Amino acid sequence: MEEMRKEEEATLAAGCFWCVEAVFRQIRGVIRVEPGYAGGHVKNPSYREVCSGRTGHAEVVRIVFDPERVSYKELLQVFWHSHDPTTPDRQGADRGTQYRSVIFYHNESQKKEALDSRKACDESALWPDPIVTSIEALKNYYPAEPEHHNYFALHAHEPYCTLVIRPKIEKGKQDFPHLMKVRD
Repeated sequence: MEEMRKEEEATLAAGCFWCVEAVFRQIRGVIRVEPGYAGGHVKNPSYREVCSGRTGHAEVVRIVFDPERVSYKELLQVFWHSHDPTTPDRQGADRGTQYRSVIFYHNESQKKEALDSRKACDESALWPDPIVTSIEALKNYYPAEPEHHNYFALHAHEPYCTLVIRPKIEKGKQDFPHLMKVRD
């Protein structure tokens, strides 16, 4: 009989979900990464609706991970290093509430870890400005349309992917070589 693998979920918003998905797909112990929308008031929103800034949703990734291979705390470390958590409603050229920095916790344990992690990051020298990342209970999560899933792998040679996403992946490999998946 095959032993069941324990799985946990994390939901994070750190700007464009194409970038965030690509970064977390590189991490060992990550089983799946699904782009989506969370935190808003519109049911089952479309990408176009979320981009309008009127839905209240943020672009997020839902990460399914094996906690025996990568911890929630390690995922949060990658989160803090993979975007600028000091800019409200903006990541690079992407502007709007849909690009805000949020940790959506799934339970009280994640909430405590997220609060501790934010405090430690804010007290570190990683970012010179104060962190504006909010920590909120996950509500109203909806998966993004299929064309947004695994975007980087399917469009790696497009300008946005080469100029914006690839550098984030390379930075992750540089900052967290011990967390990267081993490639055959």
